[in-house]
Amino acid sequence: MNYFKAIREYIMIAFGLLINTLAWNLFLIPHEVAGGGATGIAAIVMYATKGLLPAEVQAFFSMLGMESVGGGIPITVTFFAINAVLLIASIKALGFQFSIRSIFGVLCLTIWLWIPFRDLYQQFTGEPFPLFDPFMSSIMAGLILGIGMGLAFTNNGSSGGTDIIAKIINKYRTITLGRALLFTDVLIICSSGLLPDSGIDKVIYGLIAMTITSLTLDMYINGIRQSVQFFIFSPKYTEIADAITQKAHRGVTVLNGQGWYTKENVKIVIVVTRKNESTQIFSIINEIDPNAFISQSAAIGVYGRGFDPISKN
Repeated sequence: MNYFKAIREYIMIAFGLLINTLAWNLFLIPHEVAGGGATGIAAIVMYATKGLLPAEVQAFFSMLGMESVGGGIPITVTFFAINAVLLIASIKALGFQFSIRSIFGVLCLTIWLWIPFRDLYQQFTGEPFPLFDPFMSSIMAGLILGIGMGLAFTNNGSSGGTDIIAKIINKYRTITLGRALLFTDVLIICSSGLLPDSGIDKVIYGLIAMTITSLTLDMYINGIRQSVQFFIFSPKYTEIADAITQKAHRGVTVLNGQGWYTKENVKIVIVVTRKNESTQIFSIINEIDPNAFISQSAAIGVYGRGFDPISKN
């Protein structure tokens, strides 16, 4: 096992979930807008319990540093409680191996949600964090959530919540993960419209944030995972193949070919790599044979060793 890779992934998951939390703390919660996932459920519970908690309970939560809107149940408490139940179900239904990163994600998000980022901003700058209008806040939250979730997901992370529900539904029913997540998130956001101080406007803002989150997440993941394919024609194919293997750490295939006009036999070097690694491939080829003939094309999907796993979904 590559422990350095695992440590890096866990760090990136924690950072991605931190970004996720900033979207909630700075943009959604101030306008009492609900998003999807377990965080969305926890936010709805907080909005629904405004002014209902005894002063002693509110003082206890304040002593622990837990923020809430109007003295409701802090989002951290409900989020952790929901996920504690879901993680038990996850371990039983999906196994402990899947649940390890979910447990880590839940703990990270619980800690991040505990931190009062708006107050910290005011302490450091001396001014309150700008309060944007609800529409702009929904757009900003969607963009930030998409990036944060992209960082977590591309490092095999999970924030728990509806991720677990979707996985369990997918295991026992013929419904894709995407549809299961979409259904649960839309249901959560629409239910926020039933709150006394809410309305259709806040539901729409929540749906806007969810839509932008989905689009941003797709763009982020597709950009990270986009692959390219090289066909390299050069008399120095041996040196090029060795250099790509040793420096870029990518597999190389060499095929026999024939130039139809010259009828000369040639060797064709084939390399599939991530798009963000293509500059290194060009640099390697240029160092060995600046006159090499190169064809580069986008690969719609690359699966298997060193790339994306073959998914059943």
